[in-house]
Amino acid sequence: MADTQTVETEPDKKQRSVRVVLLALMITMMLAMLDNMIVGTAMPTIVGELGGLEHLSWVVTAYTLATAAATPLWGKLGDMYGRKGVFMTSIVLFLIGSALSGMAQDMGQLIGFRAVQGLGAGGLMVGVMAIIGDLIPPRERGKYQGMMAGVMALAMIGGPLVGGTITDNWGWRWSFYINLPLGLMALGLISVVLHLPAKRAQARIDYLGAALLTVGITSIVLVTTWGGTEYAWTSARIMELIGIGVAALVGFVFWQTKAAEPVLPLHIFRSRNFTLMSIIGFITGFVMFGATLFLPLYQQSVQGASATNSGLLLLPMLGAMLVTSMVAGRVTTNSGRYYVFPVVGSVLMVVGLYLLSTMDTGTSRLTSGIFMAVVGLGMGCLMQITMLVAQNSVEMKDMGVASSSTTLFRTLGSSFGVAIMGALFNHRVQDTMAERGGELGSKVTEQSAQLDAKSLEKLPDAVREAYQYAVSAGTHSAFLLGSIVAVVALVAAVFVKEVPLKGAGPQKSADDAAPAPLVEV
Repeated sequence: MADTQTVETEPDKKQRSVRVVLLALMITMMLAMLDNMIVGTAMPTIVGELGGLEHLSWVVTAYTLATAAATPLWGKLGDMYGRKGVFMTSIVLFLIGSALSGMAQDMGQLIGFRAVQGLGAGGLMVGVMAIIGDLIPPRERGKYQGMMAGVMALAMIGGPLVGGTITDNWGWRWSFYINLPLGLMALGLISVVLHLPAKRAQARIDYLGAALLTVGITSIVLVTTWGGTEYAWTSARIMELIGIGVAALVGFVFWQTKAAEPVLPLHIFRSRNFTLMSIIGFITGFVMFGATLFLPLYQQSVQGASATNSGLLLLPMLGAMLVTSMVAGRVTTNSGRYYVFPVVGSVLMVVGLYLLSTMDTGTSRLTSGIFMAVVGLGMGCLMQITMLVAQNSVEMKDMGVASSSTTLFRTLGSSFGVAIMGALFNHRVQDTMAERGGELGSKVTEQSAQLDAKSLEKLPDAVREAYQYAVSAGTHSAFLLGSIVAVVALVAAVFVKEVPLKGAGPQKSADDAAPAPLVEV
């Protein structure tokens, strides 16, 4: 009788332990997403204490560069040497970088320690996605989409608020130290509860491939970060970086066909769905980060919203994204069908971005909120589905590189989105200010097209009105470009082939060549 009772409770024990692992993974995902938003709020205070204003951008750039360059490497290492150990190593590296950043004594130290933190951060999102891919069959994975979308929304809304609160009450160093208790909690849960099969690859790490990919990605991110700001787009430095980046990436692709254990196996791109999801992920990153940059700016400058609550301004978009992601996940889990979501999501994204491009100085907050919700509905259909379909398109042995590649394309998309939409926005604002604000208008925006609330209050009424008109013109151009780019995602979505999602039962495909993962209490 006792044996029967044990058998009956086994599924419940497994389900409970999976939830504990997912809690640890969501904490880690929160760390990865919150960091830049919290630190961004603390940056004025950091500069006030450490100085080095001219190097300010490098605090973010060093982190972004290291994260982008390390992302594909963590995914490959997880495939070769086992997911759990590699994931825990990335968390430890991230925490070391966080602790050192909190102890930095000058801007140079902070930039260097942020790079260490970024190297660890590159493995956080990849590790979360790959471990979920190992633990939960694709057919069941949709249940947890709402949880992941919720963490993302919470990070975007709460990041600036948490950053401001921490900086005001505890000091800027705690914007880094706050990662330590959360990271240690995640480490403890993962070490105790998560048990995955050990791996040991015979082949050596592809160091040349890793170096070429790192140089290529670094060049791309620097071009998108510096272009139009630090250097003119046609300057010799930008041209050199473009040349180095193209040469490194061409060399990388060639070498991947020769390497015994390539960093990014090119055979995964033979899957039409994987390639299409990479394209859709790139476009989603392009649009999403552009929207989260310009929407608060528009609402603060034109609609007079408070900068303190900048995260809350995105609530219509993020709330809609959360709801749609939950619905898409449930429908996908219950039916195993997903083709409709990339198509509908892309349509909503195109329409929503076009509607945002129609905003002007007279647009009400209610109207702009509805437009944001349309974009959010579209992104909710796409954010997790892209990862789900990408993982479903490869064998189990390539789960790590599939997860890291999808994450990398989204990261690169966000870099391009912020750079290109930002350049277009700045150009339009400065032209409009020169036209409407006269000589004073040109002087106001010659350093930056983005003014804070204090600077706006000091402007004469005529110049302030000209600036509000210029910002609405700039957001029009940026979002119109976003809607045009989103059409590419729609075209890609139309060609997605609906391959049945693998269920929880026994499979005969190559994906099950690896031992089944174990989760124990």
